[in-house]
Amino acid sequence: MLKVAIVGATGYTGMELLRILVNHPLVRVSALTSRKFEGLPIDSVFPALKGHIDLVCEPLDFDRIAEKSDFVFTAVPHQTAMEVVPHFYARGKKVVDLSADFRFTDPQVYEKWYQPHGCEDLLREAIYGLPELHREQITKARIVGNPGCYPTGAVLALTPMVREKRVDLSGIVIDAKSGVSGAGRDPSLGTLFCEVNEGLKAYKILEHRHHPEIEQELSRIAQEPVRTIFVPHLIPMDRGILSTIYVKLDRKTDIKSLLALYAKSYDGEFFIRLCPEGEYPNVSNVRGSNFCDIGLKVADDRKVAVIICAIDNLVKGASGQAVQNMNLMCGFPENAGLESIALFP
Repeated sequence: MLKVAIVGATGYTGMELLRILVNHPLVRVSALTSRKFEGLPIDSVFPALKGHIDLVCEPLDFDRIAEKSDFVFTAVPHQTAMEVVPHFYARGKKVVDLSADFRFTDPQVYEKWYQPHGCEDLLREAIYGLPELHREQITKARIVGNPGCYPTGAVLALTPMVREKRVDLSGIVIDAKSGVSGAGRDPSLGTLFCEVNEGLKAYKILEHRHHPEIEQELSRIAQEPVRTIFVPHLIPMDRGILSTIYVKLDRKTDIKSLLALYAKSYDGEFFIRLCPEGEYPNVSNVRGSNFCDIGLKVADDRKVAVIICAIDNLVKGASGQAVQNMNLMCGFPENAGLESIALFP
C-alpha cells in the first residue's frame, strides 16, 4: 500500500482528498497536517469521516511527515506551497501540489498574477497535471502542479478544436459559473450565505488568476498565442462549474462533424463524457465525481459553435484530478479510487 500524506488536510480540497483516498484500493492515508486544527482527530473536524479514518492532525514537521509517507499532496495556499514542496522533494518524495505555485511554465507570468516565485528551479521541473493532455510526462514526474478548476473545464472543452485550428484563436469567449466552495473554506464576507443566496454575480472580470493559466495551456496546444475573454460568475450552489464557451469557426461546420472531432480526440478517455446531439451537460450529473461532461451546439449559419462543459470543481477541478495524477505517477490504474457515480439528487 502506498503511504500518503496530506499537508493542509482541513480545507475543502483536503476533505475531498480524504473522501477519495479512504476508499482507494492501493493507498493508505498515513499523515495529515493542519495549523488550525492541530492535535484534533480528523473525524472531529469532518464528522463524515467517522469510522473511516482515525488520524490526528499534526503540525508540519518535514522529517516526521516524510518518514511516514511515500507520496505527498500539498493542499495549502499559494506561496506557502513553494515553501513546503522543496522539503519533500529533497527527501525523495513525489508531490502533487494543489495550489498555483507549480502550474506555470513562465515564472514571470506567475509573478504578474500572484507574487515573486522563490522556487524557479523546481517550477521548471514541474509538470502541468492535466492527464488528458500531459499523461506521458506526468507518469515520469516527481512534481505535478494540479490545474485550477476553471482551467480544467475550459481547456478540456476547447482542446479538440484548438488543436486542429478549427476556431478563431483570438476570439474565444468563456463564461463560467462556479459554486461557492471554489472560494475555499475560510470565511469571508463575499461567501456568507446571505451574500450569496438568491444571487448570481460576475467577479474578477478579465482579472481572474485562472485566466493566464487557461491561455498558457491553449497556447501550448495551438503552438501559437491564444487569447480569450474569461468571465467567471459565483452561483449559489455548493459545488460544480458550468462553462459556456463561444467560438467562431474557421469554416462552415455541422454538428455531426464537430461531435466526430471530439469523439476522436477523446477516444478512450475514461473521465471525458460527450453528450449526444441535442443534449447538454448539467452540473448535477457530475457532482461528487471525477467526470467532465461536454456538449456542443452549432449556430444555424454554421459559423459559430457553443461548447458547454460541466465538472465538479472539488473533484475533477481539484482533488479528484490530483488523485488521477497520483495514480499515473505511481503506475496505478488511472481511474483507481475515482469511479464513483455522481451524487443525485
